[in-house]
Amino acid sequence: MTERFAGKVAIVTGGGDGIGAATAVRFAKEGAAVIVADKDEANAHAVCARITAAGGKAAACRTDVRSLQDIEAMIAFTAASFGPASFLINNAGVGAQKPFLDTPLEMLDTMFEVNLKGTFMCAQAAAREMVKLGGGAIVNVSSHSGLLGSNGRAAYAASKGGVIAMTRVMAIDLAQFGIRVNAIAPGPIDTPRIRVQHNEERHQAWLRAVPLARIGEPEEVASVAAFLASEDASYVTGQTLAVDGGFSAAGLRVKNLEFRA
Repeated sequence: MTERFAGKVAIVTGGGDGIGAATAVRFAKEGAAVIVADKDEANAHAVCARITAAGGKAAACRTDVRSLQDIEAMIAFTAASFGPASFLINNAGVGAQKPFLDTPLEMLDTMFEVNLKGTFMCAQAAAREMVKLGGGAIVNVSSHSGLLGSNGRAAYAASKGGVIAMTRVMAIDLAQFGIRVNAIAPGPIDTPRIRVQHNEERHQAWLRAVPLARIGEPEEVASVAAFLASEDASYVTGQTLAVDGGFSAAGLRVKNLEFRA
């Protein structure tokens, strides 16, 4: 593994498990000093222990992205620990599934508070430091639900669709400062939350719907985050890249379909 992030600092929100943990580990392997920010401090410390045991640099920071005070403290902690961050991976988020007519306003408020407002506040705080550095990269984690309709996900999809729209505007407004902003839209990924939410019927439905016929791994999303943050993506900004095994590209798929004129 080349250390293309040597001398750089990365913040990964929601870094205590799943995609966030895999991303923190990936950036550390590539040479970055990583701040693992998570509201579950024990999880954040556990990920840091994995990184430091492998010879990397990491520090845990308890952060609730709903709190501007927490976010400002995270930025200050980062600067004091390793210096200002060149990379922000905005991964912290929550999910929910409820039929539209049964979706309470409280659920909508929670989705927007964490997934959209939290992403906004973290990006704004980090970008202010990146301006002083002369550039940086932000990767916002959205979802396939932000691209396509998924039953029972009105609140979640609205928040994740907002992340995609906000990413485009952030990219335009921050380009003048040398800051690139992109988004990732993961499909079904083998995370602790998915293992709880998916019963066997839902799991099999996903396998039928995904052209690659499998559930993705957190490390596969982490590799895309690393690409988007790196100089390999130096001319990429304002984009949303689906990491979903072809799910968002698929239409009707019928085996052994004969063409009849």
